[in-house]
Amino acid sequence: MRCPYCGGLDTQVKDSRPSDDSSAIRRRRICPDCGGRFTTFERVQLRELVVVKRSGRKVPFDRDKLQRSVETALRKRPVEAERIERLVSGITRRLESTGEAEVTSEAIGEAVMEGLKGLDDVAYVRFASVYKNFREARDFEELLGNLAAGAAQATSAEEAAAAEAPVPAPPARRPRSRAS
Repeated sequence: MRCPYCGGLDTQVKDSRPSDDSSAIRRRRICPDCGGRFTTFERVQLRELVVVKRSGRKVPFDRDKLQRSVETALRKRPVEAERIERLVSGITRRLESTGEAEVTSEAIGEAVMEGLKGLDDVAYVRFASVYKNFREARDFEELLGNLAAGAAQATSAEEAAAAEAPVPAPPARRPRSRAS
């Protein structure tokens, strides 16, 4: 592994351990040339993915770019880093497990929007505004209307399920024994 400080190629691993969600190996390294210390992460990669952009251009899939996009949408939002990592890992795993070597940027964008919708509504709107290239306030109004309609449907479905659920019977009382 190349040292990010001096460019030396002979770095040494000082400590290895699994990441918090066990999706990667965290390695602490040291460069014997400059003494610099840095951390690397090793992840399983099922296949080399190629992203087909809207213009038709093809670029290699970059997990770090996906992570940065999600983190940008979630900036200053009360979401733990572990949940962000799980979201990015889940999207990456889903893309790799499709069996296709090429994936469209639209498919990635939709997967991110779906994940953010369940994680944080504000981040969902932020990401959608960039992804869908909003130009007017009306675009935001439409998205927020759809978001509110989806929330209302979920609430009414939960209420309907609660109304149909059988009411549990109270626990049976045990007869008291008589003291003699």
